[in-house]
Parts: sequence; C-alpha cells; structure tokens
Amino acid sequence: MQTTTLTSKGQVTIPRDVRQHFGLTQGMAVTFEIKGDFIALRPARASRQAQDSGFGLIKSRRKAVPADFDVASLATHAP
Repeated sequence: MQTTTLTSKGQVTIPRDVRQHFGLTQGMAVTFEIKGDFIALRPARASRQAQDSGFGLIKSRRKAVPADFDVASLATHAP
C-alpha cells in the first residue's frame, strides 16, 4: 500500500509503479467509483464511436497545407 497527499485542488499523484501496472499514461481519462467505504479508480473505457472510426490512425508523410493557402488559386480558367 502506498500513501500520497491530496493537494488544495483535489489532485493526487498516482505512484509510478501503479501507473505502469495499469498502463496509465499522461492525458488518459480515468473513472472514479464509490465502492462502499473506498474509491475505485479505473482507466476510462474509450467510446465505441472512437473505436469504430479509423480517423487519425494513419499519419501522412506529406507536408501540411499552410493555414493561409488559397484553394481558389488551384482553379484553372476554361478556354
């Protein structure tokens, strides 16, 4: 059993060995559940919509298009 201190903002640091054991990483969502007289902390399940979607899984090797790129400049004038 390990002990940590609650900050004034209600934050705690999860010990490294606990994070590693459960695969918790920075930015990962977690859930809290009251179980009688203790609190259960678990990794949050990803939404099904995100799992069914492939959006963002493939990285392009091309350079990003500049934010100020004018799409109209690609239009050609018909004869």
